[in-house]
Amino acid sequence: MITTPDSLSELRERLRQFAAERDWEQFHVPKNLAMSVAIEAAEIMEHFQWLTPDESAALPEPQRSAVAHEIADVLLYLVRLADVLDIDLVEAALDKMAINAHKYPVVRGI
Repeated sequence: MITTPDSLSELRERLRQFAAERDWEQFHVPKNLAMSVAIEAAEIMEHFQWLTPDESAALPEPQRSAVAHEIADVLLYLVRLADVLDIDLVEAALDKMAINAHKYPVVRGI
C-alpha cells in the first residue's frame, strides 16, 4: 500500500530513498535537476498550447490527469533539487512571499 506523504520533509526523505535505491545520486546534481524542472514545466505547457482560456480551465479528465502527472514531476524535481542544495523549500517559499508582499503591496480603493 502506498501512503501519502504529509509533508515536504517526508516527501524529500522518500525521494532520497528512491534515488539511493536506484543509484541515481550520481545523476542528481543541481545542473541536471534544474534542467529537469524546466523540461517538465514545458511538458505542462504543452497540454495548454492552443487552448482558449475557457478550454484550459475545463480540461477533460484524461488530459487533467496527464497535467497532474507533469505537475507532480515538477514538484518531485524541485524537492530533489532543494534537497541536493540543502534548501528548506517551505522556508524559501515563505521568505519569497514576504519579499513579494513588500514588492507588491495591497492597493485599496482603485
